[in-house]
Amino acid sequence: MNKTSYVGRFAPSPSGPLHFGSLVTALGSYLQAKSKQGQWLVRIEDIDPPRTVAGAAQIILQQLHTFGLHWDGPIIYQSQRTSLYQSYIDRWLEQGLAYYCQCTRREIKARGGIYDGHCRTLHLNAASQRAIRVHCPTPATGFFDQLRGWHPLKPALAHEDLVVRRSDGFYAYNLVVVIDDLDAGISEIVRGSDLLEPTARQCNMYRLLQAKEPDYLHLPLVRDNNGRKLSKQNHAPMLDPLHIQDQLHAALAFLNHPVPEIWKNESPARLLDKMASIWDCQRINWRDLN
Repeated sequence: MNKTSYVGRFAPSPSGPLHFGSLVTALGSYLQAKSKQGQWLVRIEDIDPPRTVAGAAQIILQQLHTFGLHWDGPIIYQSQRTSLYQSYIDRWLEQGLAYYCQCTRREIKARGGIYDGHCRTLHLNAASQRAIRVHCPTPATGFFDQLRGWHPLKPALAHEDLVVRRSDGFYAYNLVVVIDDLDAGISEIVRGSDLLEPTARQCNMYRLLQAKEPDYLHLPLVRDNNGRKLSKQNHAPMLDPLHIQDQLHAALAFLNHPVPEIWKNESPARLLDKMASIWDCQRINWRDLN
């Protein structure tokens, strides 16, 4: 990658406001992009209506702005792109690469926990409560991470046919993120290490689409006092708008980029501009934090 071609992104789900762990991820992706004089895009991953909280997307965008995380280009909303996702599925169905699957999670668990291609040759037709899976003839066995090096995928998972549309009719995460990232020209994905396993599965999608996958950088997770990942599901508190600088400095310190004393009174936007000039992702202490 060179400075004119780098495109990164931050893609929160609007299931609630951003918390400290979200701030760390946003900062990591932003500084990685800006240190390469690249673009930093924002995508709202609102493709899963049961998890979407009304008004959360607007709160997230305001939080990013308040912390000096200013994005390039228009905001993308996955909920407005469903016809694009369906067009890929329709093409795979016509090509015989995708098929309907009636297996429940309980049935898959009883057969060992990994989907074994049970419905691949049954030629099921469309029906309610049936998922759609896609078969990748040449699956990936792993991928290279900028911090961790080669990250292998267990062979059984590598050969698992991926769900692209769930049995409830909603589009699968592993499908939509790949289509969105390809469409936006994303050159590197910076996100949390809880997505290491899905990343290897997404590489199969790139292979299916005969496209080159982006580079990857998975950041260490922020955990609470009980060792649990900070998340909305674990009721992590939202960012405090009254202590912006303190949280920003703490997040940078977590990424092993403490703010130099002479910059501590800078506004968020000016501080991030300066921090981008000294950013080096190899300084992140991922071994001690994961």
